Amino acid sequence: MAQLKMATIASAIGIILSTSGALAQDAHDEMFAKMPPVAAGPAIDREKGYVVEELGRGLYHLNDGVYQMMFVTTGGGVIVVDAPPNTGKNILAAISSVTNEPITHVIYSHSHKDHIGAAALFPDDAVIIAHEDTAAHLAGKNDPDRPVPNKTFTDGMTLEVGCQKLQLDYHGVNHAPGNLYIYAPEQKVLMLVDIVFPGWTPFPDLALAESVDGFLEAHNLILGYDFEHFIGGHLNRGGTRQDVETQQAYFADMVQAAGKANGTMDFNAA
Repeated sequence: MAQLKMATIASAIGIILSTSGALAQDAHDEMFAKMPPVAAGPAIDREKGYVVEELGRGLYHLNDGVYQMMFVTTGGGVIVVDAPPNTGKNILAAISSVTNEPITHVIYSHSHKDHIGAAALFPDDAVIIAHEDTAAHLAGKNDPDRPVPNKTFTDGMTLEVGCQKLQLDYHGVNHAPGNLYIYAPEQKVLMLVDIVFPGWTPFPDLALAESVDGFLEAHNLILGYDFEHFIGGHLNRGGTRQDVETQQAYFADMVQAAGKANGTMDFNAA
């Protein structure tokens, strides 16, 4: 009798949980629109936890569904750009899945730990390259997860390793000081982190940008490059020129609406 009673209680709990789950799903479906096709990216391998796409001769886009980075095989070693701790050791697995070349060069897009906090995984003798502002910031952090760069520059530099070339440009503060435009001219790939979010609305808090003016101007600067593929550092897919133009128009509307509101609002009454 006791066993029957416990079974009945367990069954009732199961029904309640199942019903509440269904109700929660219904509420979720009513509150949130389904993900539109424009926001969908390549399927992430659930066992591996990442997907690797070749964007051009020897240049690869690594995406774990939340963070993105890239690496380039050169015939003389691998150039790695960024090291998100969210991706972690999968970075090394992804690289070894396409090449046996050692990692010889590491580029930091900027100083933030969510994008370079796994850099300690790379060989100690790798050349670490960053803007001088990024290097100065990291020198003061003494963070073993983010080794201090041993090669820096002020305005720009061209990195040539083996058969590959990357152009590193700095156009001033936007999301953060030292945030780089990393351009592969042969593959027509541009990487700039934390500015454009292809297929998605940008992060809601623009206070994340150390210069809002620089953040907005970055869209014009991006479109000044001759690129076909854009890597923005976040979310689940790469981008195109159209994605950059769409976000630029989004912010233009936002600035216009904010200006209109500021011009009509009675701040004293508020």
